[in-house]
Amino acid sequence: MTGGLRLRLPRLITLAGLCCAVGGGRPALHHHDATRLSMGCAYAIEAYGPDPRGTSRALEEALDEVDRIDRLMSHYRADSPLSAINREAGRHALTVERELFDFIASALEYGRQTGGAFDITVGPLVKAWGFFGGEGRVPTGEALRAALRHVGLSRVSLDRETRTIRFESPGVELDLGGIAKGYAVDRAVARLRDRGIDAALLSACGSTLYGLGAPPGRDGWSVAIQDPLDPRRSSGAVELRDRALSIAGTSEKFFESDGVRYSHILDPRSGLPAQGVLGVVVMADTGTMADALDTAFVVLGPDRSRGYFGKFSGVAACFLLPEADRGWTSVSIGESRIPGLACRAGP
Repeated sequence: MTGGLRLRLPRLITLAGLCCAVGGGRPALHHHDATRLSMGCAYAIEAYGPDPRGTSRALEEALDEVDRIDRLMSHYRADSPLSAINREAGRHALTVERELFDFIASALEYGRQTGGAFDITVGPLVKAWGFFGGEGRVPTGEALRAALRHVGLSRVSLDRETRTIRFESPGVELDLGGIAKGYAVDRAVARLRDRGIDAALLSACGSTLYGLGAPPGRDGWSVAIQDPLDPRRSSGAVELRDRALSIAGTSEKFFESDGVRYSHILDPRSGLPAQGVLGVVVMADTGTMADALDTAFVVLGPDRSRGYFGKFSGVAACFLLPEADRGWTSVSIGESRIPGLACRAGP
């Protein structure tokens, strides 16, 4: 095995201005930014507000909200409610607090709407491939088959009346890593709105962002999309205003073994790493939706995604695909376009 598990540089880089602004007789808008490590990566917020102290406090409260989501939904924290579900729901029905219950129900629905391409029961596969611990390994056929016996949407039963969850058997494990960061962004945005902030850019690990309003004197927040093969280059810039953007890439986390690269994005149906797609950029109304769909679309690829795309209102997607002559090319689905990306229409 060579290379080990590697995390590439953040794939989304903000290009917003950093100065305060006054316009149209309105009070000065003061610029603030804040960064915090949470959910295993860096969350960053850039915002403008009329009150320097209040704006700074609002950013800290938004990041506190991210930390709260981490404590609730992390499968790396042994004391989290999600870890308790993974330990106990295979033996008996477990009552779950409403926010987490509703979120799991919503995540399972994304799985059904994508034909199982997005599946929060992927936890056993993540462990089988070594991505949970960070080392990366090719599982034996027996280990892969054993993991697959515990993967699938039908392995989880929810009872809305009693607000309980139960797994088909011990060994089923939920992994919310493909959607929780987007949800944390949405919750942080809600907290900023509650505090009267209407111009902010939130970034979860550089891969899921939300542009709230726009910076002074501009129409939106400008975000550069990293080239999928060369992190020193940009493949385009997207303008965000009251929209979310998320990108999943097969080169973000991977390991190599015997000359083969294995991505951390796994197909829950086959148990194998996704192939044939370098990355997918998704624009949607919420970070939750964008975060879930970029993973699903990487697994499905552009042709198979087409059949599911119409189920999601207001979504645009651009696929970054390998191409022999130029290294990579980009393809969109249907009539959807992401402004700023030169993404050609697919067949």
